[in-house]
Amino acid sequence: MSLLLKDKVYSVQSATTKRGIYPLHSYKLGLYRLPVKLEDKYEIDSIVSGFKKIFVMDQFADRIYATYRWKEENMPDPDERGYKQIELEVQVEVITGEVVDMIYQIYPIEKYGDGLWVKDYRRKADTNAKMMIDTILRNSILADRMVEHIVKTKQVEPEIAIKELEEMTPLAQIVPNAKPKPKPAAPPPGQEAKPAEVETPSGVKQGPIDVEFKSKLKVTETFTAPSSSNKIKIFGPRKGNEVLGIWGEFVSVDFDVCIGDGACIDACPVKVYEWADFPGNISSEKKPLMAREPDCIFCLACENVCPVQAIKISKKG
Repeated sequence: MSLLLKDKVYSVQSATTKRGIYPLHSYKLGLYRLPVKLEDKYEIDSIVSGFKKIFVMDQFADRIYATYRWKEENMPDPDERGYKQIELEVQVEVITGEVVDMIYQIYPIEKYGDGLWVKDYRRKADTNAKMMIDTILRNSILADRMVEHIVKTKQVEPEIAIKELEEMTPLAQIVPNAKPKPKPAAPPPGQEAKPAEVETPSGVKQGPIDVEFKSKLKVTETFTAPSSSNKIKIFGPRKGNEVLGIWGEFVSVDFDVCIGDGACIDACPVKVYEWADFPGNISSEKKPLMAREPDCIFCLACENVCPVQAIKISKKG
């Protein structure tokens, strides 16, 4: 809540310290405690998935980590002599439970190496962290919780509570569809819920990848990776970007299962993958293209981290 996180160092009280919040080696600790409960795993997961397009999101136990990265340059022209560039970041930690803590720490610029030439680093990091807190609070399930709290404690109409929340989060970016969809109602006791017949949109299917796809599907076309000029085989019929098929002969990804979370790109030690755009694809408009497929060392790291099991690594020959 940027209007409540003023430029001051927050003391860590004993009740907070017990929850595992420590200033570490940071320049400043920003802490805001929301008087709301967030314990439902479905709602916690919705925050992680709802902001993946604008922040780097991670999760561990009852904690959510959102990271915002930006680049600084010491001059506008990269070709000028003495040009320098550095990537900086600030992280907001959301601790869920009976109450919700939203905290951030600003580390010294020395943490990033040769960055002493960066101007106004602390101010920018502080603003970016407050922007993240405002954005998460305004667009997530936490917004509904805060509105309910304001209505209950101040005895005001929901419209007034919403306006108050908006005034408290002036740096918020608008993120559509970040709130969780309503959970289906549980069936009455003694009655079993009938499985709903849901029509799966064309171009989306459940994992895992069919490991026997080479014996079932033919190579219908090849794709030349722009960055490496490697020819990538495509198995199965392709229909524009709606139905993509399975890409790659040895580093194989079922692009109709892939949700484009990027875990494989981060996990690969030899940088086999790079992002490729597929506008209009229902499951995800970005896919991890195996642009350097011949460089694969068969460590299976990408296959093991894929959350929807869309990847199959196989050795040549």
